Amino acid sequence: MTKWHTFLSTVWLGLSTHRLRSFLTMLGIIIGVASVITLMSIGKGSTAQILSNIESMGANLITISGGARFFSVGPGGLGGSGGGQTLSMEDAEAVSQQVSYISAVAPVSSSNLQLVVGSENANSQVIGTTPDYVSIANLQLAAGAFFSEQEYERGAKVAILGSDVAETLFGSANPVGQKMRMGTIIVTVIGVLESKGTGFNSPDTAVIIPLTALQQTVALTRTAQGEKVVSSIYVTISDETQSDYVTEQITSLLRSRHRLAASDEDDFSISSMEEIASSLQETSATLTLLLGAIAAISLLVGGIGVMNIMLVSVLERTREIGIRKALGAREHDIWSQFLLEAIFLTFAGGIIGAAIGWGISTIINHAGTMATLVTPDIVILAVSVSVAIGLFFGFYPAWNASRLNPIEALRSE
Repeated sequence: MTKWHTFLSTVWLGLSTHRLRSFLTMLGIIIGVASVITLMSIGKGSTAQILSNIESMGANLITISGGARFFSVGPGGLGGSGGGQTLSMEDAEAVSQQVSYISAVAPVSSSNLQLVVGSENANSQVIGTTPDYVSIANLQLAAGAFFSEQEYERGAKVAILGSDVAETLFGSANPVGQKMRMGTIIVTVIGVLESKGTGFNSPDTAVIIPLTALQQTVALTRTAQGEKVVSSIYVTISDETQSDYVTEQITSLLRSRHRLAASDEDDFSISSMEEIASSLQETSATLTLLLGAIAAISLLVGGIGVMNIMLVSVLERTREIGIRKALGAREHDIWSQFLLEAIFLTFAGGIIGAAIGWGISTIINHAGTMATLVTPDIVILAVSVSVAIGLFFGFYPAWNASRLNPIEALRSE
């Protein structure tokens, strides 16, 4: 114990003698670790926020999109996906009536329209859908109510506003019961949605109206059979374990309705929230690693700085090394001392950098700029890498010090 105490005291003395130089050596590591933790926490925070929003919609949601498969999220919540106009209102009705385990179906069409209230105006995505949409999209009302089945059937000119739209057009006033010009028609505001914030499934900048009203307002496309086109169909199932079976049933039904031959590819795509979540999680994880790798470059630069300073330290302390060797110190002792000095510098820099990175991430999160999440694995990884850098870049200076000839070392000035 005494030997190790003496040994560590020697290491501390070697570093504390040149405090400024030791701090500047650590600075590269501090910046590197802080950058790694900040950027990776942003990546993890974004992933967690996306998954949380997806989970809030339920794992029992299935999305049917027209045309080529891709997924995009618009400002209206579930948004638009798909690249064609192959789905119709009649498809939605057939899915609702002929597929097992279906609990709710909501066809959706959307259009960007100008909204005007007095001197205020805004351009917003207007979503036309059915009363079931409110439960399928897991929307909550801050004021008023969603439109009823009777209002849907008669194509009532009523609207539910996203929170941002309501604030833009009405300020602090209560919009419920107020009139608003939407495109070429006048609608009555009957509800305001609770804010969900920016991100996945956020309806804050959208307006929702009955699909029957949108069809009267905007000239919607029809299929070759004369059916009214919709961009997407959202389906919730009563039993999540039957998701694959329901998907197969829907696929078979739509292929039959669209008169596709056995050799023809589907002119629609079907995806579940679980599948979307998995895909987004993989993409976010890749992005997080990319951000971490970019930040790690500064750690590499910091490691080179450690090597340079340690080489200078060996050069300045050549006579000290010669004296220690003349007094019986072995090459292993010299090598261990300088290597430990390098490791101590990078470890201390890693701890300080981790604290700074956590602080920056916390400030960003509280500021509401973006979501961040600092997890133990990020901190452990960053600090471990900083120690590994000290081991790697400190090896050569330490080895160089241990190989010095004691006689030549004693002669140095």
